Amino acid sequence: MIKTYAEFWDYYVHEHSKPLTRFLHLIGTTLGIALLIFFIARGQWYFFPVFFVVGYGFAWFAHFVIEKNRPATFQYPFWSFISDFKMISYMLTGRMGREIERVDNTK
Repeated sequence: MIKTYAEFWDYYVHEHSKPLTRFLHLIGTTLGIALLIFFIARGQWYFFPVFFVVGYGFAWFAHFVIEKNRPATFQYPFWSFISDFKMISYMLTGRMGREIERVDNTK
């Protein structure tokens, strides 16, 4: 059982070891946020759940088909949601590769 966010982050990084998985998370989250903004701007708040369907659809596909693991969202939904954004920020700033190396060296 994971008890701290630091432990969870290392687990999360390990579960996102393949570049295609991370890329699909980036696409799904970006599209989901774009749809969320679009629906809010148009006053169509009732379409809010589409944000989650698109975002998690890409991510879960990546886990089941590419990584062949169970999405962390099922057991740790809040930490997983936050970590998606942390991972994307690391990807966009070129730090994700170092995180993967760091976690792989501790396993």
